[in-house]
Formats: sequence, structure tokens, C-alpha cells
Amino acid sequence: MSFEFSEYLTSIIELSILQTLAVISPGPDFAITVRNSLIYSRQTAMITALGVSFGILVHVTYITLGLGVLLSQTAWVLQFLKYAGAAYLMYLGYKGLSAKRSALNLGRTEHKNDISGLKAFSTGFLTNALNPKAMLFFLSVFTVILSPDTPAPIMLIYAGIIFGTTLVWFSFVAFCFSGAKLREYFGSIKHWIERTTGGFLMLIGIKMLFITQ
Repeated sequence: MSFEFSEYLTSIIELSILQTLAVISPGPDFAITVRNSLIYSRQTAMITALGVSFGILVHVTYITLGLGVLLSQTAWVLQFLKYAGAAYLMYLGYKGLSAKRSALNLGRTEHKNDISGLKAFSTGFLTNALNPKAMLFFLSVFTVILSPDTPAPIMLIYAGIIFGTTLVWFSFVAFCFSGAKLREYFGSIKHWIERTTGGFLMLIGIKMLFITQ
């Protein structure tokens, strides 16, 4: 199918602006990335950012495949996803709130209390993939910019913008907050970082569970 790229330039610019504003707004993705950046290694922080970025592709994929229409018209599916996302955030919040004080040894290249790359990736991935607010955001955005006639290359550009913007922003956050000096400064209050972040995630989960309609 032939098409004129210029026809979609406005929607590409609008999506870029909306996605940039959405991704820099503090939320569970930001909280979990900052948490892992401050208390674990830079590698773990960057993998967490990568997980968040792939999590966002879950929303993009089912919407571009047409499942977004089904989700928007099926109340129980939205409710299920809302409860699942809220439960996961509250689980992360509980783990953070129950963190114990422990000695943190920050070396030049290693972090004794680090977590595996798989755990870092899955934490970032699930935090975003189970976030119903992200789902609703993309449902509303794609309802406006997508149509049955939208060419596949344009949809790939949309997906690339969303993935790339998310990866760049959260990689930047991870890089900044995982610096050796900053981690060393926060090393002695690691448990408070976990508790504070845990409380924030718990509040977001509760808000999603009881306030989001």
C-alpha cells in the first residue's frame, strides 16, 4: 500500500510530544527505576529501564493489533487489569516498607547486594505492563491517531517513538541516579530509600485500586 509520509507527520509529532510528557511524569516506572538505581548497580538500573521500555510495548502491541477496542468495551477486562496492576504495586510497596537496615558495600564495579539481571528486567517490565493507567493512556491516544487504514510502517514508527522515548528517558534516570558518589551517599540510608519508595508504590497501588474508575 502506497502512502504519503507527510499525511502522518502531524500525528507523529503529536505522539512524540504526548509520549515525552507522559514518560517524564513521576509514576511507578520512575519510582522503581530510581529505587534500583540508588540501591543496586548501574547495570541493574539500566536493565530495569530496559524492562520498563519493553513493558510499554505490551500496551502498544495489543492496541495496534486491535485488542484495544475489545479492552475499551469490556469492563471486566479493564477491572481485572486494574486490580492486577494495583496488587503488584502494593506487593512491591510492601517489600519496600519491610526493608531492614543492612550494610551496603559499594565498590567501583560491583555491588554485593545486587540482584540478577532477570529480576531487574522483570521488575521494570511488570511495573509498566501491569499499569492500567499506561493502558488507558495509549487507548485514548491511539483511538485518535490510529485508523484501520494506518499503514504498517507508520504503526512501526509510532511504536519506535514510544519505545525509544521511554528507553532514553529511563536510561537517563538510571544513569544519573546510579553514579558512584550518589550511591555512596545514599548507601547508609538504603533501607529508608526502599521504605520511602515502597510507601510511594503502595499509595499508587491503593489509589489505582480504590479511585481509578
